[in-house]
Amino acid sequence: MKIAQELLRGDKRALARAITLVENHHPKSQELLQEVFPRSGGSFVVGITGSPGSGKSTLVDGLAALITRSDRDLGIVAVDPSSPFTGGAVLGDRIRMMQHSSDPRVFIRSMATRGHLGGLAKATGDVIVLLEAAGKDFVLVETVGVGQDEVEVVRLAELILVILTPDVGDDVQVFKAGIMEIADIFVLNKADSPGSDAMERRLNALLELGGEGTIRPPVIKTVAPTGEGIEALWEAIQDRRSSQSQGEIEQRQRRRIGWMLRTILHGKMTERLTAALPEAKFEALVDRICQREIDPYTLADQVLGEIGEA
Repeated sequence: MKIAQELLRGDKRALARAITLVENHHPKSQELLQEVFPRSGGSFVVGITGSPGSGKSTLVDGLAALITRSDRDLGIVAVDPSSPFTGGAVLGDRIRMMQHSSDPRVFIRSMATRGHLGGLAKATGDVIVLLEAAGKDFVLVETVGVGQDEVEVVRLAELILVILTPDVGDDVQVFKAGIMEIADIFVLNKADSPGSDAMERRLNALLELGGEGTIRPPVIKTVAPTGEGIEALWEAIQDRRSSQSQGEIEQRQRRRIGWMLRTILHGKMTERLTAALPEAKFEALVDRICQREIDPYTLADQVLGEIGEA
């Protein structure tokens, strides 16, 4: 495909068009991904998650400046909430990254969740493949910012930053069952706010409970709007990257491929199910359940069995 060839040469317009095809599930999108996939896998993917208002976008902006300063190509995937009217991304804080929009080494793309849970868009994995194939050295994936259940990003990234702020307070205990468990590096942003030192002590005390044999994530204090602490964060990212064993790298890459395969299989099964159950047939099945002719569990097994035999 012409668009695939242009993308592999690093053409930004071709990359933008390719992502649009993938997001919209265009009939040509699978052929495109099949052609470029062998050239993927060479980027270092960093996931950035945290609650709304924690300063994720401003931190991404600061990291982007340091990454490009080191003469590396960068892709940024910023997942935003979906518009209830158009289904597109509510761009929110993307304006904070406008200073990099004209940099030929930086490609920024906002994606709408379109109802997908876990803080990512359904096509995020495919977009990472496209960015890698386009030659990006680093890919930053910023999640939508919905709360503690944004753990899906751990399946796509080699390293995870969890952004916290001093106003989390004692609620840090609640995070243990969610995003607190996936962090490679904790970023205590808005460190110039009252309570930042107390929050750092609470967080370090919590990390002490990790036990022997576990790698304790560092805690980096930042003030994103002024750039304070961003260089220390970038150094921590590079240190963590260099300390990863080959086995850990392969495990994380395997986890990403597994997530992508499950997502692809789920999408194809949903397409087959939708094709096999037009609205009239579906409503007829609902009628049978309402009349207690059959239970929904048995009927679901029957329908899936018929699809499997088709």
